[in-house]
Amino acid sequence: MLPELKIQPLRYVVAVVDEGGFHAAARRLHRSQPALSMAIKELEQRLGAPLFEKAGKSRLTPFGAYCVPRFRELLTQHDRLSRDIVSRVERRAGHVDIAAVPSVASRLMPALLADFAAAHPGLHISLHDGNADFVRELVSRGEVDLALTSLWQHDDRLSFAPLMHDAVGVVCRDDHRLAGRETLSWQELQGERLIRNGTSRLLEGTEAAPLLEQSAFFISNMISLTAMLDAGIGVTTLPRLAFPEEHQHLCFIPLSEPRVEREIGLLQPARRSLSPAAQAMAELIFERLLKS
Repeated sequence: MLPELKIQPLRYVVAVVDEGGFHAAARRLHRSQPALSMAIKELEQRLGAPLFEKAGKSRLTPFGAYCVPRFRELLTQHDRLSRDIVSRVERRAGHVDIAAVPSVASRLMPALLADFAAAHPGLHISLHDGNADFVRELVSRGEVDLALTSLWQHDDRLSFAPLMHDAVGVVCRDDHRLAGRETLSWQELQGERLIRNGTSRLLEGTEAAPLLEQSAFFISNMISLTAMLDAGIGVTTLPRLAFPEEHQHLCFIPLSEPRVEREIGLLQPARRSLSPAAQAMAELIFERLLKS
């Protein structure tokens, strides 16, 4: 059976060699010389051969000369691993994989990631974006640690913590007949050409659901959707965060009667603990978004 090697006696052996004697090694290690000698003797018994010559206690035997370089290698690996583990626990090293729906990735994540990088400069971050279904699958499969998203459906594998509400409104060109309105009721959209998009599912199950039946277009890509809106082909509904504010000729009109919102929250595995780095990211997200 292989001997089980404890790290501390190996460290004592290397110290004796480096310091040139047991007394000097004990002084450097802040141990008594008898305690250090006893630990090395127990190690020799465990190994089955002496490491130091009996006549000159600090002089290595041939077996000891064989072992010491290997002890050094093991100590180096042990100490490096210990530093890496402590760094991760103390959030000074590690990697976070996070996902977000596109509107959250573009509107909320830049400030969140800037704050996170400032607070934890040693941590590395990967951000993935996609629609809510794609993001949910990334978390379910363990490909990302956590996600900021809206939850379309319940999943026992996942835990969802709501953080904020994002109201849905109408997006149209600024010369549209409705563009000057401060708010709109769903009834006022009757007869309008509605362009559905990936977030149109938010209307399902509400009083506004009949609007989906009068839609002639479905466009999932935001670039194509804004091009259609710019061309005046129709109107669409989007959550406020998803509204492309950089397009000067488009406007967002909050909707009421009924008010429809999507719930943005933090999605993570229900049965798997987060790494220290991912936990740090989750804590920052809660702190920043719950304050807003």
